[in-house]
Amino acid sequence: MQGHAQESRLPSIGGAGGGLIAGQQESDIGQQVMVSIRRSAPRISDPLVFDYLSAITYRLVPSAPLQDRNLTLALIDSPAINAFAVPGGIVGVNGGLFLNAATEQQFASVLAHELAHLSQRHFARRMAQQETSAPLTLAGMIAGIVLSAVTQSDIGFAAIAGTQALAAQNMLAYSRSHEQEADRVGLDILASAGMDPRGMPEMFEIMMRQNRMQGNRLPEYLSTHPLTQSRVADTRNRAEQYPDENIRDGQEYHLMRSRLQVHYAPSPDVAVETFEAYLDRPDAQKNDAIRYGLSVAYLESRQYEKAADILNDLLAGNPGRITFQVTLAEVRLAQDRVDEARSILKDALARNPGNYPITHTLALTEIADGNGAAAAEYLKQLTRKLPGQEHLWLKLAEAEGMARNIVGVHRARAEYDVLMGDLESAQRQLRQAQEKLPAGAPQRQIVTERLAEITSRLHARANS
Repeated sequence: MQGHAQESRLPSIGGAGGGLIAGQQESDIGQQVMVSIRRSAPRISDPLVFDYLSAITYRLVPSAPLQDRNLTLALIDSPAINAFAVPGGIVGVNGGLFLNAATEQQFASVLAHELAHLSQRHFARRMAQQETSAPLTLAGMIAGIVLSAVTQSDIGFAAIAGTQALAAQNMLAYSRSHEQEADRVGLDILASAGMDPRGMPEMFEIMMRQNRMQGNRLPEYLSTHPLTQSRVADTRNRAEQYPDENIRDGQEYHLMRSRLQVHYAPSPDVAVETFEAYLDRPDAQKNDAIRYGLSVAYLESRQYEKAADILNDLLAGNPGRITFQVTLAEVRLAQDRVDEARSILKDALARNPGNYPITHTLALTEIADGNGAAAAEYLKQLTRKLPGQEHLWLKLAEAEGMARNIVGVHRARAEYDVLMGDLESAQRQLRQAQEKLPAGAPQRQIVTERLAEITSRLHARANS
């Protein structure tokens, strides 16, 4: 789902009066911000987590008043609570949001709030108030602000010169009226999508509590989304106006939350201890998310048979659950039991054609077994569906190299370079691919056309 947004063309905003960022500029800014995030922000590339994030986001999107519903999702590897949305349809979420949101409704409320900011063009309107008019300067500033927020460091501000940095420091902080509008629109999005608006005030309470526990050192999210007691009370009152439908969480949210709790544990052994302690609680044996978390902790601590036992037991009660199948295949792969991993995944893929986590894990299985050509076929399917996931292009280059398809290596590396903003390197890779192909070959024409696109973008950049 992510890649469809790469070339989105948003309509201009602000109507006939102008004065706001034009649609093409928004798209350019979005692409530039993503390049900066890919280069500098640690990312979670776990397909299971990304697939869940895509699913929950696109469950909310039809209910959001967005003029362009193609989004690019960025999953940031940080345990801090944070999320952001910037012009060009970029929506970012920290892994820490899963750790801190106890329910799917709370998690979704943050996404709905960000989609509301995007739909109301709040960020774009703040940008338009700045004196800077050059879109790439603007993009650099936005990228700097976002990176400083998601990496919790000055890495982004290093790219912004002197006085601009001071202006930029406060640029991400939305005004009180924008926040109230995003709360109101966000509540509507949640209710319309069949989720519980009460998740939003609950999430605000969690953030306020964390704020107090940290000795008033603001969670990163609150530094950009100012939160007051009156705003929490107002949101709670608004949420209570919606019918109380006792909406239940989907199980997948809690499985992903367990997976990330293991990811952020100080060590695999600590993760094992934590989940074993959870299981000692009354009724915990019935909690599939806790048992699944323990299986992932066992996998990470190389206690493979213990992990497999739990997963087989979970599958007995939930036959065909993709997350359990993929994780069991990961265990078998870690044990070098490649044939078993392949068998589990092929059965799963037959029932779920094109599924991202299954297809990705099958590609890794074929690479582990030395079958570069088979892996490359799976990865090509994924790059067509998710062209903005740079790690897939790197993995495709590796598979093509294993299959001794040198042209394929150059083409995959070129697409990776484009996503990383290195057009010169992409141009070199495509020229090398072109040289290795005979004149008149259909593939040579495809390479030549892509090379012309990259060259034209380089000229446009040089002249801007």
